[in-house]
Amino acid sequence: MGLYKNLFKQTAIYGLATVLPRMFSFLLVPLYTNLLPKEEYGQITVIFAYMIFFNVILAYGMETSFFRFYNNEKDKEKVLETTTVSVFWTTLIFLFPALLYRNSLAQFSGIDVQYITYTIWILVLDSLVIVPFSKLRATQRPTFYAVIKIGNVVVNLCLNLFFLIYLPIIVKANPDGFLSTLYADNFEIGYIFISNIVASMLTFIALSPNYFSLKWNFDFALWKRMMRYGLPIMIAGIAFAINEQFDKILLGKLLPANIADAEVGVYSACYKLGLFMVLYRTAYTLGIEPFFFSHASDKNAPKTYAMVTKYFVIFGSFIMLSVIVFADLFKMLMIQKESYWVAMKVVPLIILANFFLGIYTNLSVWYKLIDKTYIGAYISIVGAVVTLVLNYMLIPTMSYYGSAIATIAAYGSMMVISYVLGNKYYPIPYDINKIGGYLGMSIFFSVLSFYYFRENYFVGIPLLLIFLYFIYHNEKETIINIIKKKN
Repeated sequence: MGLYKNLFKQTAIYGLATVLPRMFSFLLVPLYTNLLPKEEYGQITVIFAYMIFFNVILAYGMETSFFRFYNNEKDKEKVLETTTVSVFWTTLIFLFPALLYRNSLAQFSGIDVQYITYTIWILVLDSLVIVPFSKLRATQRPTFYAVIKIGNVVVNLCLNLFFLIYLPIIVKANPDGFLSTLYADNFEIGYIFISNIVASMLTFIALSPNYFSLKWNFDFALWKRMMRYGLPIMIAGIAFAINEQFDKILLGKLLPANIADAEVGVYSACYKLGLFMVLYRTAYTLGIEPFFFSHASDKNAPKTYAMVTKYFVIFGSFIMLSVIVFADLFKMLMIQKESYWVAMKVVPLIILANFFLGIYTNLSVWYKLIDKTYIGAYISIVGAVVTLVLNYMLIPTMSYYGSAIATIAAYGSMMVISYVLGNKYYPIPYDINKIGGYLGMSIFFSVLSFYYFRENYFVGIPLLLIFLYFIYHNEKETIINIIKKKN
């Protein structure tokens, strides 16, 4: 049980580093949806969607590659230095052409060139902290990792509140004061990007000692091996970005211009209600990836991975059902303008899609452990093709509901393919009966609660309690053993 205790501890701290920042950013959603028209919120969403793609490209799989080689190579310092030098120079190579051709990028994307410039600097600063953050995870320093991550979002949140709420009030009360020089009319989107730049810059400064302590050695032979391992992960990451973000971009392209930004805005706002599942999945992934690699040589590793996956599904199923039962309460906290609520019907689909993605993350451990990351790239490409084809087919007639269907179909297909191929290349003794039982029951109860008894908590809460009893009945032995060990 010590193995699972260590995993739980790391996941809890990484979870804190993920949950708290996301909860702070959670506050930005009501702020943006209250202050900005749906059309402008849609524009911001599209810009951030493009940023996700470039984040993946600038990392080019080196984060996961770093974990793999850091755990396998005897000279860990060499791995750290080679990875750092590689990411540092590729980031600079991106920076100068991006700034040089930013007008062309603005023309191509339809985004204001000023916002393109801000975006470039955010991407560069975030890229330069990829390796320092990876080092913190690899050397098991989750507390410092959490402090920096939380600090970044606190700064971003505070600056957003200052620029969007307090600065206009201060300037109105004292138009000749010094702070009036910081104020510009109708510059809300610009202030959002400035807040992000400042937060990213402070994060880079906090982690910059990692650069000063390096000897800047570069092992070309090691780098080639890392690139062979990492590039398929980059392809998989691009495919993931398509699955995660391209629907917002396609909504803007495929819908009539007069409604496109508004449709993107309402869809993106309600999409955010999937946050709780995203938090759970992301925190778990941060803790599990180093765990998988560090225990790959254990003879009981397959059994361990099977057990971890089962409990991921148990907790995830409960989270999914809970959020769907109380979705209409969460919407009033998070999205206060009723005009955004028209897209609420996508919420169960988005939550389930993110759950499928989390299960896929568990199932995909096999191709990373046997150094066949290209298979992961192929699976992700299949998911991206499903996303693109279904979005093109469904958006013209179903708008954002078609995008939600495409998302769940993409992640569901990836989950199934990974399970089938994993059984062939790296068999893991998953308890399929129990996993399928928890997943199926939570989906059935979720559909029943949301689509047939929505906002009827006399039905929803008993469904939750029945599901909890089902978990206890099936896992009673394990639960009793854990309680005994604590006592």
